Formats: sequence, C-alpha cells, structure tokens
Amino acid sequence: MDQDEILLDAEERMEKAVQVFQGQLQGLRTGRATPGLVDSIRVDYYGSPTPLKQMANISVPEPQQIVIRPFDNGVLNDIAKAIQSSDVGLSPNMEGRLIRLNIPPLSTERRRQLVSRLKELAEEARVSIRNIRRDANKHADQSEKDKSMTEDDRDQTRDKVQDLTKKYEGKVNDLSASKEKDIMED
Repeated sequence: MDQDEILLDAEERMEKAVQVFQGQLQGLRTGRATPGLVDSIRVDYYGSPTPLKQMANISVPEPQQIVIRPFDNGVLNDIAKAIQSSDVGLSPNMEGRLIRLNIPPLSTERRRQLVSRLKELAEEARVSIRNIRRDANKHADQSEKDKSMTEDDRDQTRDKVQDLTKKYEGKVNDLSASKEKDIMED
C-alpha cells in the first residue's frame, strides 16, 4: 500500500467509526421524544430479528410521545414485547392498531446513568479510532519493510495518521459533550 491508500483507508474507517457513534447517540434518551429511541429495536418477525423502523411507521406527535403504527397489525404484540425487553426503559400502551410510548421526564439519577453510558460509548468509539491508527501504522511499517515506501515517507504517513486520529477523536469528544449537555438539561 502506498501512502495515499493507507491514509484514505484510515480516514474512511475513522469516519465510519464516528458515524456508528452518532447512530448510538440517537438511541440515547434525552427528555424529548425522538424516533431514534426505538428505530434500532429488533423485533422477532417470522423468526428473524428485524429493525422496528422496517416494520412500522414511527412518529412523534407530541414532545413527550412516540406513536408506532405497524404495517402488519399481526406483529403488534411482538413489537410491544421487543420494546419491553429492550433497554429503552419505556412501557408500550397498545391502542387498537398502534402503540403509544409516553416519555416520562428523566430523574437526576437516570440522567447520570445515561451520561455514564454515553461516556462508555464515546470511549468505545475512541478505542475503535485508535485501533484504526494502529492498523494504518502497521501498513506503513510493512510498506517500508517491503521497500515500497521510504523511511521518511513512513514517518510522514505515521504523522498524518496521528493527525487524522486527533481530528476524529475530537469529533467524538464534541458529539459526546453536546449529547451530555442535552441529557443534563431539564
């Protein structure tokens, strides 16, 4: 691999790690209702776990309420069970052909738990980014051993990989700080 390939691969993978972290943040609850809270809940649908967003229309008619309208009314009970067994901490209210989820205000203790979980997710994202850095540095070292890259090019590549690492860890930190502020606000 040459320098450009190593850097491009590392940057793409780091960007993907940040996107995964952003997706995880959507599932963390603040005091407001958002479809992201339940989008990724998996429901056992004819023997295969299927994301809820593929099985139902999810809307937020009020700031403290989520309404789920399944495309197939036969899975209403399965969706309710999946929501109850998930770690979202909401209890579904079945009303005819839809499910309502009322979002209660967060207690201070629950907010602290969510912030703690947020910090765990952020650290996982940073570790992922550092692993990508390690892989890119290995590729640079291997390229230098294979004589396809000079020692100076290898060092330059490692420096650029480190710059990418700092950039993407900064993005994770910014997203984390913003979400923590959202969670802790009343």
